Amino acid sequence: MLTRKTNMALMPEHIDVAHVASGYTIYPFHSLGEGKVLSGYESLANWIIEQKTVVIDGYGGVFWNNIKAGLANEFEKKQVLVRWYESAEYLKDESEIEVLTNSFLGDQHSVWGTKTTLELHDFFRLNELEKINPDNSCDINIVIGVGAYLVNWDFPLIYIDLAKNELQYRMRAGSITNLGKAIAENPVIMYKRFYFIDWVVLNKHKESLLRKMSVIADAQWVNSINWAISANVFSGLQKLSKSVFRVRPWFDAGAWGGQWIKKHVQQLNQDEINYAWSFEFIVPENGLVFESDGNLLEISFDFLMFSAYQSVLGQHAEQFKTEFPIRFDFLDTFDGGNLSIQCHPSLKYIQETFGETITQDETYYILDCKEDAVVYLGFQERIEPDKFRQVLEESVADGKEVDIEQYVQIHPAKRHDLFLIPNGTIHSAGTNNLVLEISATPYIFTFKIYDWLRMGLDGEPRPINIEHAFKNLNFDRKGAKVVEELISKPVIVEEGIDWKLIHLPTHAEHFYDIHRIEFTSEFIVVNENICHVLMLVEGSSIAIETADGTKAVFNFAETFVVPAAAKGYKLINKGEGIAKVVKAFLKTAG
Repeated sequence: MLTRKTNMALMPEHIDVAHVASGYTIYPFHSLGEGKVLSGYESLANWIIEQKTVVIDGYGGVFWNNIKAGLANEFEKKQVLVRWYESAEYLKDESEIEVLTNSFLGDQHSVWGTKTTLELHDFFRLNELEKINPDNSCDINIVIGVGAYLVNWDFPLIYIDLAKNELQYRMRAGSITNLGKAIAENPVIMYKRFYFIDWVVLNKHKESLLRKMSVIADAQWVNSINWAISANVFSGLQKLSKSVFRVRPWFDAGAWGGQWIKKHVQQLNQDEINYAWSFEFIVPENGLVFESDGNLLEISFDFLMFSAYQSVLGQHAEQFKTEFPIRFDFLDTFDGGNLSIQCHPSLKYIQETFGETITQDETYYILDCKEDAVVYLGFQERIEPDKFRQVLEESVADGKEVDIEQYVQIHPAKRHDLFLIPNGTIHSAGTNNLVLEISATPYIFTFKIYDWLRMGLDGEPRPINIEHAFKNLNFDRKGAKVVEELISKPVIVEEGIDWKLIHLPTHAEHFYDIHRIEFTSEFIVVNENICHVLMLVEGSSIAIETADGTKAVFNFAETFVVPAAAKGYKLINKGEGIAKVVKAFLKTAG
């Protein structure tokens, strides 16, 4: 059976630390020291034998039968008698689960639902699950599967995590199902259920188990497993929360995707049709990778936020709690197509309609572009909303092209320009751009109103969302006001002999701000208890030294984060010529 559908290679279980390739890397890792990450079912089985009774819980999308088989094979070799209990046997009937979940899935033809208020225990026949007791006639007792810890045994817990990109590759292959479902469905339907229901309840469950975990394991490999004692993982997380880190990026093709990412990130599969997106730092779907003795262990980013959000966010911790508020991602249209003409929901709309807490306020930072590159932004002065809507609806109904320039402004794009896209703003990136999207974290709430009459990579029409869009479009963002208010005007804040600190002001509605640091040798930053998200946007590489002595090197186009608790850091230019670093950070009151 096909287990994953993607052209992306699986992250290796092991890496040669001494021969890591130079340049942008797709497998950034943080070392824990020797003997901290173990590999294989034999070592994990030996640990379980010492405990006698364990609970193995974990995330959706894990191949639980493979986990059980891998361990059972080792137990059989050692002639150990095991009593297995599978949590899946105690799930409620699928029809009952559908009744529970349907109200959160909205219109069946929509790609959006509403974030659930359910808890994981709502999916189980909890009374039956809690009645399970260890079988004293066996050498070992194990409860295994999603929700296993609901059995309420006071025994060591092994938590099996799975990277979100791998979960989605399995979803696309139809090798996994949603929680409580018997068979796989269309990937679009499954993703909607994962995003609005499964991931919500599983993340809450994970957070509730955090301090009960004895072992944390990575299940992205089908026939093997890497694992670590949880205390070692949490020690690593504490260090990251006070120094510097980079998450593991992942990449995906799209209808408008371009060729810049493929050309500049040599580790990627060059046979992929394009790379439209790079999830540089969209942390609901990124992981952190730890390394020990060359063994790699990936865990979801929320482990860091659940365990140390105060250190990460500093003075903004109570405002955002465990939800990291800023994202960085690439939109690649080099030799590709225009993005759809689109807008994003207002704060009130996204909260009331979709159950989110913050909305999708964006900016486009032009990392690279060709001479003919443009950005679509704001309305023409004489926009007539009713006429515009009529034209769009006729286009959907009759397949008619829209002369979008009659309604939407077009602005030339140059390297290092910053375009401001607060919610409700009509916008799109034209072809031949490599956009660094610096945005608030929500990332799926794009209301497309015109998509150039093209099909998705699956051959199906991409959803058009005129109704949602017209409930959110701000028609006052038009004419000369667009250039005045939505194209950032850089201001030099400070400068020295070989450096400049440049402010790229964002819109009043953005809760984050942006600086660019330009320097030839080094630059010192005091972060004043504020988290910084950074990227080298010009130059080959830079080193960073944080106040606690941590040192790291980052290459062109790599995103990295300095948490609030780091206090301060030094940037050192490792290349020739000028280095330019973009820094995004949360605004403070006043």
